[in-house]
Amino acid sequence: MRMRHVVIIGAGVGGLTAALRLAAQGVEVTVVESAAAPGGKMREVMAGGATIDSGPTILTMRWVFDELAEDVGLSLNDYVRCQPTQTLARHGWSDGARLDLFADLDQSVAAIEAFSGARDAQAYRAFAARAQGVYATLKDSFIHASRPNLFQLSRRIGFSRLGELMRLSPYSTLTDALAGTFRDPRLRQLFARYATYCGSSPYAAPATLMLVAHVEREGVWLIEGGMQRLAEGLVAMAQRFGAVFLYNRRAARILVEGGRACGVELADGERIAADAVLMNGDVSALGAGLLGPDVTGAVAMIPPKARFLSAITWSMQARTQGFPLLRHNVFFSDAYRAEFDDILIHGRAPRAPTVYVCAQDRGDQSPEPGAQSQSERLFCLINAPANGDGAPLQPSDLQSCEDATFRHLDRCGLKVTPLDTARVVTTPADFARMFPGSGGALYGPAQHGWMAAFARPGARTRLPGLYLAGGGVHPGSGVPMAALSGRQAALSIMADLPSVPASTARSRPAATPGGMSMRSATTGNMASPSSPSSAASSRPGTPGPDARTRSTTAR
Repeated sequence: MRMRHVVIIGAGVGGLTAALRLAAQGVEVTVVESAAAPGGKMREVMAGGATIDSGPTILTMRWVFDELAEDVGLSLNDYVRCQPTQTLARHGWSDGARLDLFADLDQSVAAIEAFSGARDAQAYRAFAARAQGVYATLKDSFIHASRPNLFQLSRRIGFSRLGELMRLSPYSTLTDALAGTFRDPRLRQLFARYATYCGSSPYAAPATLMLVAHVEREGVWLIEGGMQRLAEGLVAMAQRFGAVFLYNRRAARILVEGGRACGVELADGERIAADAVLMNGDVSALGAGLLGPDVTGAVAMIPPKARFLSAITWSMQARTQGFPLLRHNVFFSDAYRAEFDDILIHGRAPRAPTVYVCAQDRGDQSPEPGAQSQSERLFCLINAPANGDGAPLQPSDLQSCEDATFRHLDRCGLKVTPLDTARVVTTPADFARMFPGSGGALYGPAQHGWMAAFARPGARTRLPGLYLAGGGVHPGSGVPMAALSGRQAALSIMADLPSVPASTARSRPAATPGGMSMRSATTGNMASPSSPSSAASSRPGTPGPDARTRSTTAR
């Protein structure tokens, strides 16, 4: 009996995870990716000859990837070099206040006591315990499990433990929960920021998102060479089991026959038959018809109003003065509520933004006093509305936003002087082009309201043979969550494949565009990792050299 064949659209983390799991189970896997490299939103940008991480900059929940490798008989350490960081981030305000948080609980308690006093220090200890409890309750019952409804979640937690479920504070917003915890408004502002990691407003997101505080304290890892090395490591692992990766090949249409997905048609007309298709891209691309008319009803359409956060980013080489940057730094807005009102209510870039600065040549220790700044790689980010497909920023608006951003950094004590021509700016419209159907949203639908977590689609769709993975799919956004969605997709496909009748389409010889092809399991177009990845993107990327993609040795 021939091997089953799965085509995966998009080489983001969810697609890579599924590719590895499926290939290790003996499934023939072909990943088609429109860009020149894997990674999806985990992208690199070239600025002035330097490579800069310009998407996720840290790895949390490393256990997800350790388990993934161990499940297929490999070790993550053989493919990706990770270094834990002890200082999670440095936080600054325009009044000169500064606070570091640490992986070590007692260090953070001591820092908060010096910053805000003994009462808030003890409040933080209690908050950390509460966040840990929320995470422990949801880890196996929700995060690491298939998509449940509320009744199923209650069963998984256990009806005898419903008190624990209610202690998750599902009906309270994160800002409400923090208002009852900390006296210092700066601490409320700091911990409210965790909602934005899920693409949401802290004024509308449920208090359960406090679990992000524990996720960070449990471990933040820096990947040697940048986050895209993680994507490349997953590719190398999958290739060991025969998975094929085709870069610079855009999926134009999902093929449907007999009421089920049966393959993918590429933009150049070539068709690849399959027993199942996994869409690792923005779910809205299906409903919008970007992958053909036959799959528009496969999943409920996510309305644009359900989107929330996109971003404006600056990837640059620059000289810095003043504020002693660490690897991760957050400079808080002087008008925090107004920042989210601008985005959520007015649909515009915030006039008083909070700014994230990743100084990628630094570690987690303060530089020596008086040290002179050489040019260094910076990634600066502010939140923005996900309306890049409908209301793109005008040049004058972008300039005003940039001026406000760097003026705020200056007020916080950080002077940034970009080197000439060594800067790349990315707007919501750019993200919308890179990730079709998203409007520029970087996290899938916002988690606003206590039922939002149950609104994300699961791995299976209404169309047999079509599956989903990615940040817009259960269990949610972020690198480890997207990986878990890929795991769930692979498990679903494996459970369903035995009932799929064997197709004869793939036994036909590969030849002309427009006909079904039998894709070789040993070769593909391997391109250099120089541009962002996206599923079904209209950006072709930069072609790279052809190379054998089947690897027999670890990287």
